[in-house]
Amino acid sequence: MTEQSAPRLSKGERTRARILDSATELFSRSGFHAVSLRDIAAHAGLTHAGLLHHFPGKEDLLVKVLGRRDKVDARLLFGPEAATPEGLLATTVGFVSRNMSTPGLVGLYVKISGEAVDPEHPAHRYFVDRYRVLREQLTGAFTELFAQSDPPLDHDPALVARQMLGLMDGLQTQWLLEPDAVDMHAAVVAFLRQLGLRFEPPASDTEREVPHDREQHP
Repeated sequence: MTEQSAPRLSKGERTRARILDSATELFSRSGFHAVSLRDIAAHAGLTHAGLLHHFPGKEDLLVKVLGRRDKVDARLLFGPEAATPEGLLATTVGFVSRNMSTPGLVGLYVKISGEAVDPEHPAHRYFVDRYRVLREQLTGAFTELFAQSDPPLDHDPALVARQMLGLMDGLQTQWLLEPDAVDMHAAVVAFLRQLGLRFEPPASDTEREVPHDREQHP
């Protein structure tokens, strides 16, 4: 049986993808407030009016940029491979491996998440909701893993979930500054093992493939 090829993108879909790629690069480089729609349009080889035909404003564009990777992550976090606490943890560590091959997106998250602490920032609610979901998922996984250890591990699951997210975020900043000196994947695995968990990521975890997402269009 031959493998079915992915459907070809329409001209409009290709244009939207090009705009999102340009916005990702410029937001990563300069942040949200320093970049204008005209900057993004010029980078994408479009007129300002041409960009507005696909996206109504800069806030909408930012949310679409942030959500493009989250569509992939959500499918993995709530998919069958993450149905067990061990699977969820392996999936989360897999994100760390994946991020080491996408410095542009990591830079975008670091820069925009820092700006988004302002409640008036258009991405503020996005990051609040994102961290809430991750905390809940990890807290549930750690609760089960600590309880089923022999003997049970005396850690606060909610606190450990926050510590892990803080570690992952802090490592991203260090890695962006000095990528050759920081192995984010190894550091997160070491953290889990220091908790007393018998965590063994798959042998190919550092080269884990994450499915590519195709922008969905109305």
